[in-house]
Amino acid sequence: MDIVERAVQALRRDEIIAYPTDTVYGLGGDAFSDEAVLRVYEAKMRPVGKPISVAVSDTEMLCAVARVDDREMDFIGRFLPGPVTVILESKSCIPDLLTVGTGKIGVRIPAHDLALAIIRGLGSPITATSANISGERDPVSPAEIRVPYDLLVDGGTLKGVPSTVVDLGEGKILRGGILAGEIGRYLLEEKRRGV
Repeated sequence: MDIVERAVQALRRDEIIAYPTDTVYGLGGDAFSDEAVLRVYEAKMRPVGKPISVAVSDTEMLCAVARVDDREMDFIGRFLPGPVTVILESKSCIPDLLTVGTGKIGVRIPAHDLALAIIRGLGSPITATSANISGERDPVSPAEIRVPYDLLVDGGTLKGVPSTVVDLGEGKILRGGILAGEIGRYLLEEKRRGV
C-alpha cells in the first residue's frame, strides 16, 4: 500500500496526517468529521474560536463547500492551484467548528501532487492548517513538525512561505504570502474596472 492510500485510510478513521503542500507542512483531518477537526485543534493547541481552512482537490470540490460567483471564479481560475487561501461564503455542509459562526470558509487548492492525490482519494476536503503549535514557526521539513499526528506524508523540504489569504467578498488581502504583490495588483485592477 502506498503512502497516499495509507493517508486516505488514516483520514477515514478520523486520524490526523501531517502532509506537504506547496508552502509548508499541513495538519490534515477529514473536514466533515467533528471528531477529526477537534483533534486538529487539540494537536495545534489552537483556540476553538479561531477558524480553520480546508484544502480541496479542484474547483468542483471547492464549489461543493463554498458559494462562488463569477468574479470570485475568475480569481480562482487565475491563482489556484497555488499558494493562496481564498475566504468564501461557506455552504451548510461545512461544520460550524471550521467556520466558528462566521459563515465563511478559507479554501486552498495546493499545487502539490501528494496533497491533491490524498484529497482526491478521500473524495472530500481535509483541514489546511500548518502542522505547528498555534503561533509557532510553520514547519518546512518533517523534522520541524512538533505537533502530534498519526501519519507523516514526507514531502522533503518545502518552500516555507505561508499562503496569501484573500477575502474575495471584501476584495482584500488578509495575510501576505508568495503571490501577495501579484494578487494586490489584480485586486486593484478589479476595483478600477468597478467589478
